[in-house]
Amino acid sequence: MMTEMKKTPRMIFAACCGLLIMAAGCAAPGVPQPPSLRLPALVNNLTAERKGSRVVLTWTPPVETTDRQLSHWPTITRICRVLNHYPIDHCEAVYEVRSAELASKAPAGNKQQQQVSFEDVLPPNAIGAQNEATYAVEVRNEHGRSAGLSNQVRVPLPPTAPPPEHFQVTLDAQGPLLQWTVTGLPALGAGWNCRFRIYRRAKGKGEFIPAAEEPCGTGPSEARDPSFEWESEYDYKLVSVAEFSQNGKPSIEAEGDDSRIVHLITHDIFPPAVPTGVQAVFSSVGQKPFIDLTWAPNTERDLAGYHVYRKSSGGQFKVVPGELLKAPAWRDNDVKAGEQYFYTVSAVDLRGNQSAQSAVAEESVPVEVR
Repeated sequence: MMTEMKKTPRMIFAACCGLLIMAAGCAAPGVPQPPSLRLPALVNNLTAERKGSRVVLTWTPPVETTDRQLSHWPTITRICRVLNHYPIDHCEAVYEVRSAELASKAPAGNKQQQQVSFEDVLPPNAIGAQNEATYAVEVRNEHGRSAGLSNQVRVPLPPTAPPPEHFQVTLDAQGPLLQWTVTGLPALGAGWNCRFRIYRRAKGKGEFIPAAEEPCGTGPSEARDPSFEWESEYDYKLVSVAEFSQNGKPSIEAEGDDSRIVHLITHDIFPPAVPTGVQAVFSSVGQKPFIDLTWAPNTERDLAGYHVYRKSSGGQFKVVPGELLKAPAWRDNDVKAGEQYFYTVSAVDLRGNQSAQSAVAEESVPVEVR
């Protein structure tokens, strides 16, 4: 019969250390984590732009999951559109689009900065003066699960005027003249008004920017571009705008479809108007004799100045004093007693276009000058 071994404090300590080492080797470090659900992160920058019967949605697709893992899996984006209800708590999808089918709105590069767009074509029964659509997107993973709806965007759906007919742009001395014809306008209802917005850009470059606006009207209409520059080349388009405004509230507007784009080169071949009201007056009391010439000022914004032409009896008109005059007046100090002088004036613009000469003004210097 074996004798029972007597346990010492040293043996008990060694056994405890061994158990702790075994436990440390088997356990995972830190707090246990649940498996990833691979839910795409929420979209939070959805925007919407309406053009007639189309609404273009733009957003940045998620590149991470809700638990901040990079997403390498295909997704399906559901396009949610609900009429006359805001906010919405679930998606009534009108389209489902795979990630590879979305149109990119940014060049290749940093995925964090890329945006995609989708065009929703509105059904005819969605258009109405009191109607609006609420849009959201829901991005689902390969198992059909999502983290929820994106931010929600409201889009007014009033009827908009169709693109105008016979849209054209011509050039005259005042600059671009835009002309179009409207055959019919939609009934918008109380609080709404309609206007046409003229957009302009340097030909083929950059974004179109508003250049002018005109109230809607049926029949022929026209407008000027008040901020054009001579010797430039432009693209123009015309868009109808329905606007609703209430006291103390921001206005709401919706744009119709674009007209065709027209092109124009603003090459200035137009001289200023012929100066008018030219008068010549002799004077000599108490000083050297002279003739003062005055005329009505031209109003062209690109006016550079005036040329004065003078001749005496039997002579030919010559430019005096030579340089352009900035003011509509000139004093002729080179006059002789007993002579008769004749004067005309022309206007010159900044590009050297010169008007015809004005009507002739004449004045005589007495034989005896006091």
